Amino acid sequence: MPPRPHPVDARLRWPLFDVAATRRIETLALAGVAPHTLMQRAGLSVARLALAIAPHARTVWVAAGPGNNGGDGLEAAAQLQRMGKTPVVTWLGDAATTNSDTAAAFQRARDAGVVFATTPPSAPDLCIDALLGIGATRAPAGRMADWINHMTASGTPVLAIDLPTGLDADTGHGAQPHVQAHHTLSLLTLKPGLFTAMGRDAAGRVWFDDLQVRAEDAPYAGVAAPCATVGGRPDRQARPHASHKGSYGDVAVVGGAPGMAGAALLAASAALSYGAGRAYLAALDPSLSAAALSGQPELMLRATRDFDLGRCTVVCGCGGGDAVRAEMPRVLAGAARLVLDADALNALAGDTQLQQQLRHRALRGRPTILTPHPLEAARLLATDSRVVQQDRLSAARQLARDYDCTVMLKGSGTVIASPGQLPHLNPTGNARLATAGTGDVLAGALGAALAFGLPPHAAACEVAWQHGLCADTWPCGSPLVAGELARCLQPPGCG
Repeated sequence: MPPRPHPVDARLRWPLFDVAATRRIETLALAGVAPHTLMQRAGLSVARLALAIAPHARTVWVAAGPGNNGGDGLEAAAQLQRMGKTPVVTWLGDAATTNSDTAAAFQRARDAGVVFATTPPSAPDLCIDALLGIGATRAPAGRMADWINHMTASGTPVLAIDLPTGLDADTGHGAQPHVQAHHTLSLLTLKPGLFTAMGRDAAGRVWFDDLQVRAEDAPYAGVAAPCATVGGRPDRQARPHASHKGSYGDVAVVGGAPGMAGAALLAASAALSYGAGRAYLAALDPSLSAAALSGQPELMLRATRDFDLGRCTVVCGCGGGDAVRAEMPRVLAGAARLVLDADALNALAGDTQLQQQLRHRALRGRPTILTPHPLEAARLLATDSRVVQQDRLSAARQLARDYDCTVMLKGSGTVIASPGQLPHLNPTGNARLATAGTGDVLAGALGAALAFGLPPHAAACEVAWQHGLCADTWPCGSPLVAGELARCLQPPGCG
């Protein structure tokens, strides 16, 4: 078992637990240990991490709330005092009215000689956010809000206990104000909100300590990772020598309306880069000729009527414009495996007949992946993107149920949801991907993953992880361009 606390390794599959499950796990754990044990373990873990990330810090400001999160902070302050640091605690609680664990932690901090103050220290070397954790039920206000703003303005490194205050543990939606942490130590369980929506920015680097408690509850979601790992690295067997291009499937990209051929070209190029045996471009611009593919002679130009869709994986919608709507009935009825992206999703949102065709695909055992960004998801759900972003997990799950297929809700902490399966949050990627064409590359790679046989949920997890990893390892100072991203992707089967 890794030493406590330890960083959350993005290559591993971590279970995520919502607030309700976390409280059940905590209740069972408390029943099996001596009074105050869990809070003391939490405080020691926080103190150890504080020393690890700021070994030369002297003055440590602990902003403590009135409940258990504040109690964890008080325990951490007592430990830091014993370790030779100078913790200064501002506490919103009252020893006479708080719960017994927090009251005991307060007394231990006082006995250790910790300084309590009514205002934050002027120049702390480290701030510890112990205000609310998962206890948030409304936006911070009053002195709590003032302290959060003070942390932000100070520029001092911030370590959040369990969850940055103001961040919703289940959804990653952030209230105003909320703590912007450099590090977050999640205790007992990992929470979904740390990995999606505003959570990835607010949490900084995520660390974990299970406090020596085994979670017996069913997870709410999981962290996506490569399909298989050995020693923390993807297990990618070399392709058999006796294989051939037909062994890895055909991908047909239906898109590229007039003026938007680039999107379809990117998707087809990404399909080849990610390992498809062959890639075809079914351009919706009738004037597009083979000369347009001169820079990518490995791609083949075809009309949709020339494909046996029942043998193909189809990626539909990249740069499709309004023209893609006319192709969709045939694609939905015929494609063996299907990725619907961009304009195909917009056509689907406004057409109940297309929606019924999509649902019928599942009954026929034909896999489909939808790849909406928040606005496209909102159209499919007949709501607005603000509602989608407030609870990305719920939105993706709802889409998966409504259309009986796998859904990849793009954005920070991409959500992958499929009917009857645990949803996953992708931990890789960054804002370098916020540039034209990266979504087309993602769609093409998904087509390739389906073409060579990955199940849709596993394909979505794998491709999202690899796509994000490319951005995470992109050379500093070099702009990420979608065409180069497509060539950077590493398919399964490469060592």
